[in-house]
Amino acid sequence: MKISKLFAIALIGSALAATSCSNKKFHIEGNITNAKDSILYLENISLNGPVKIDSVKLDSTGNFDFAENAADSVCPDFYRLRIAGQSINLSIDSTETVTVTAKWPFISTQYKVRGSADCSRIKDLSLMQMQLQAKINAIARNPSYGIDSSEVVIGNIIEAYKNKVKLNYIFKEPMKASSYYALFQTIQIGGQNTLIFNPQASKADVQVFAAVATSWDTFYPGSVRGKNLHQIALQGMKNIRIVEARQSQSLAASQVSNAGLIDLKLTDNKNQERTLSSLKGKVVMLDFHLFASDQSMQRIMWLRSLYNKYSKEGFEIYQVSVDPDESYWKQQTASLPWICVRDEGGVQGQSLQLYNVQTIPTYFLIDRNNVLQKRDVQIKDLDKEIQALLK
Repeated sequence: MKISKLFAIALIGSALAATSCSNKKFHIEGNITNAKDSILYLENISLNGPVKIDSVKLDSTGNFDFAENAADSVCPDFYRLRIAGQSINLSIDSTETVTVTAKWPFISTQYKVRGSADCSRIKDLSLMQMQLQAKINAIARNPSYGIDSSEVVIGNIIEAYKNKVKLNYIFKEPMKASSYYALFQTIQIGGQNTLIFNPQASKADVQVFAAVATSWDTFYPGSVRGKNLHQIALQGMKNIRIVEARQSQSLAASQVSNAGLIDLKLTDNKNQERTLSSLKGKVVMLDFHLFASDQSMQRIMWLRSLYNKYSKEGFEIYQVSVDPDESYWKQQTASLPWICVRDEGGVQGQSLQLYNVQTIPTYFLIDRNNVLQKRDVQIKDLDKEIQALLK
């Protein structure tokens, strides 16, 4: 899902304050071979994103040595070495010397680091993150998985990753820079970046952020990073309370059985307001969809086949788009025969919260009496379920 502004500055590591100057120095030195005439940048990860600190044009030896002013704060600071689109994430604790060796063009995946246990842990986390992304991509491309089953499998491997990182890194040493770094790792799903640990949507993830925030309060009292963590954790707790309050009047996956309909009133692609309740007398698929996702076309073709098969018998689709670009959505839906509406709130929209939507795409089946029957995770044979409701 879409990442809020609160996290946008933290995609490659963490949201960090710019450092102030002192007379103390830290050193990042090393060697990057096969990169003659390339520009190697040293960047600090500031609150406003990466900030260039220094750079060097590599010669045939590939040697480099950056000596920079250490931060006045006692807490670690975050940096990266970058050539073009490849980078190496590092944390610096006071005046330490970190040595990095690599070979272009594999500096992001095959580098070596010495002099900092935290930098070694960050390397491990970065490689694990890349492996997780590769698994997700492979599952998404595998035609043997249906859309729904691929989401389940991807969800399971993400959860396994989170448990591994929590056990071996975050909860083991929450005061470390590597634990802070782990909180802000991201993956791409459906063409969008999403936080692996997402305190906007998960109570368990809020607790992870809170654990690191508490530890940083102890070891680095008053630090900007610690305050940032507290802000995120508190906002996450607030969001979860709001969602839980709405869900008390809403739907959990295990409770969608003969539940009363929660009506939606949204504007369609022809600028007309359409209510879900107005479809009483039809069997309705309430579908939540993102047209900007990589698998959108495949899913639309699947929906077309269902619609063509059952629409004459009284089957209708009420499709809620969460696309941020209204013009793009209208272009994509111009030729679709079913009801296409859009929630302007996107993935944070009220319609998703009312129906407890945790993943996109998701669908629900509603019978002719406006009674909600099942959601996708409860359905093994969709054709059989539709046919039964149409009788």
